[in-house]
Amino acid sequence: MQYYGGLGIYQRLVDFAGAGATVPLSGFGNLLAKGAIQKVKEIGLVGAFTGGTAAAAGGIAAAVFFGYIASLVSKPKIKKQ
Repeated sequence: MQYYGGLGIYQRLVDFAGAGATVPLSGFGNLLAKGAIQKVKEIGLVGAFTGGTAAAAGGIAAAVFFGYIASLVSKPKIKKQ
């Protein structure tokens, strides 16, 4: 059985649109949902809370890391009022 997201259509959109559908915020939500559902099947209800973040851990870590690097490189400017 293949899971198609909360409304049952997102995976079909990914199959049709390709990588463009997996990059934006909706793709991240789809990844969280798939991870949670997979973990619920493996370990039960606790998987609903841990599966999504485990599935998206690489993307979350990369966002935090590159955000930190950007904060070191850029200089904040205070607006004059």
